[in-house]
Amino acid sequence: MKKTGKKCIFAGTFDPPTLGHKATVEDSLKLFDEVVVAILVNPKKTPLFTVEQRTEMWRLMFPSEPRLRVVAFEGTAVELLKKENTPFYVRGIRNGSDLDFENANFYASKKLDSDFVAVYLPCRQEYLHISSSMVRNSLHFHTPIKDYVTEEVEEYIGRVQKHERGES
Repeated sequence: MKKTGKKCIFAGTFDPPTLGHKATVEDSLKLFDEVVVAILVNPKKTPLFTVEQRTEMWRLMFPSEPRLRVVAFEGTAVELLKKENTPFYVRGIRNGSDLDFENANFYASKKLDSDFVAVYLPCRQEYLHISSSMVRNSLHFHTPIKDYVTEEVEEYIGRVQKHERGES
């Protein structure tokens, strides 16, 4: 399939990135020549993992994908799209609630920039139940996360938690 030299933005907090997030990027790479994963920074939220840790998790999931770039960003989707010089904003959709939420954001963003193009990608069926919140809850209650994140991310999170507990 011939691509058009276009890039897209896939933004979120990714705290942590899941198998569903990875699948959305894989699908985006079938449509676009470059995917910019934007780790959104919200000063009103306290994520479980730092921006640097979340960036490293993305790098571990795509260790040799030159068409993927990970950035941190604090601002609106429209500002990010302008900065990256692309109108394409990819959103993964798991269910009707996600669609309602994304549509509300789409119409608000479209008012800010008429060139804004939302690209909705349906979640793969086997990942419909996965969310970053579910992973964080599993970590809180010390239950397995292997079905929700890649093996590399699972191992990385284990190392981060050991370090935080002062274990070597």
